Amino acid sequence: MKRAFYAFILFTLFLGVAAFSAATADAAGPQWVVVNPGDTLYSIAARNGTTVEALMRANNLPNPNFVYSGQRLLIPLGNPTYGMPAQPQVAPAQPQAAPAQPQAAPAQPQVAASSVYYTVRPGDTLAAIAQRYGVSLSALAQANKLTNWNFVWYGQRLLIPGATNVNGVQASAPPAAPKPNNAAPSAPSAVNAPTTGKWIDVNVTNQTITAYEGSTPLKTILVSTGLPRTPTVLGTYKILRKYPAVRMTGGTPGYDYYDLPNVPYSMFFFQGYAIHGTYWHNNFGHPMSHGCVNLPTAEAKWFYEWAPLGTPVVSHR
Repeated sequence: MKRAFYAFILFTLFLGVAAFSAATADAAGPQWVVVNPGDTLYSIAARNGTTVEALMRANNLPNPNFVYSGQRLLIPLGNPTYGMPAQPQVAPAQPQAAPAQPQAAPAQPQVAASSVYYTVRPGDTLAAIAQRYGVSLSALAQANKLTNWNFVWYGQRLLIPGATNVNGVQASAPPAAPKPNNAAPSAPSAVNAPTTGKWIDVNVTNQTITAYEGSTPLKTILVSTGLPRTPTVLGTYKILRKYPAVRMTGGTPGYDYYDLPNVPYSMFFFQGYAIHGTYWHNNFGHPMSHGCVNLPTAEAKWFYEWAPLGTPVVSHR
């Protein structure tokens, strides 16, 4: 009887050890989370004690600005931490002897270091600012709580992580201001005007838009048309729909997806292609878009108020 009792006790202990080992092995396995509506890669990284860059590497994500509801993400093992203080040194077993010679007088106290800020200028991008200051794109985005790494605006004030002012001397020299190309070439008189009334000319080679009255140019400004992989359509169209503000989404999920609320003064001239104001960049004169014609917001307002529905739009090289 005693043998049976001892055997039962040993069997119970064996089951407990096995269960503990299985739980430990499971806890050491990969950790996954499911993306909820409203989540961003930045918020997921912050909640799980990791970084955006680590999440992108672990999940092979090409775009830091796009995750979708229901997506399963692997949380990399370990909690990367930046700027951790060094571990305190162990005190020596015996007290050190006092120095034979008196110590030199302490240096004059330094003025407290202050943070360095940079004001966004025309043509700047977050990646270009990070490169000029020698900081990572993710560090710059996290320091300024930016969730969209593709958007900064003219006049925005950005904290540069790691750069300091000491005694009025900036530790990181300010970058030289880019030279924006704001001078649009003057448009010639139209040789083959499509109408004697109002029409709009879009020149993707010169990156210009011109308002014409018959063959007479009234206004020409620089624009940003489609990038090589997402070109602006060429041909003769007309303004089909106008919205003072509209939400625009598109692109490829996980690659170049975009979701832009309140795009101002939008005039659609062919399917999803529109002439509209632009608040997310100021790099006019260079292709930047997914096929639309980007204008400065104030100029887009002028074209929006000037051109009625049905106004011809001629897009060409």
